Amino acid sequence: MTSMEKKKNGHGGARKGAGRKPGSRDQVTIRGLLETLDKKTGGQDYEELLIEDFLEARNRGDTQLTMKYHNLILNKVMSSLAKIEVSDSQDTIEAKQRAFADALARLTGVEPQEGK
Repeated sequence: MTSMEKKKNGHGGARKGAGRKPGSRDQVTIRGLLETLDKKTGGQDYEELLIEDFLEARNRGDTQLTMKYHNLILNKVMSSLAKIEVSDSQDTIEAKQRAFADALARLTGVEPQEGK
């Protein structure tokens, strides 16, 4: 038997009736989770619950769980804390514009217009 002549043994491939039905929806949705959380906590914000649980773990002395909360919270907020604001002077902006126009001219073969 060559590699092209594989014996069919009933494994793999499509099966009648398998898979999700047309129009079916996810069993668990984020919206559903948040709505249930809202009902169970009397409308308390998820962030408040997260901080309460973090403080409870820390007060219990559960170092491992406290570290997990630290990582979770830091991963969520670090991107906003680590933003660097860069401002260019007018001369720098004009130099970048000229460099871009020159590079574009070399790529396209069209000379940049003076004064633009």
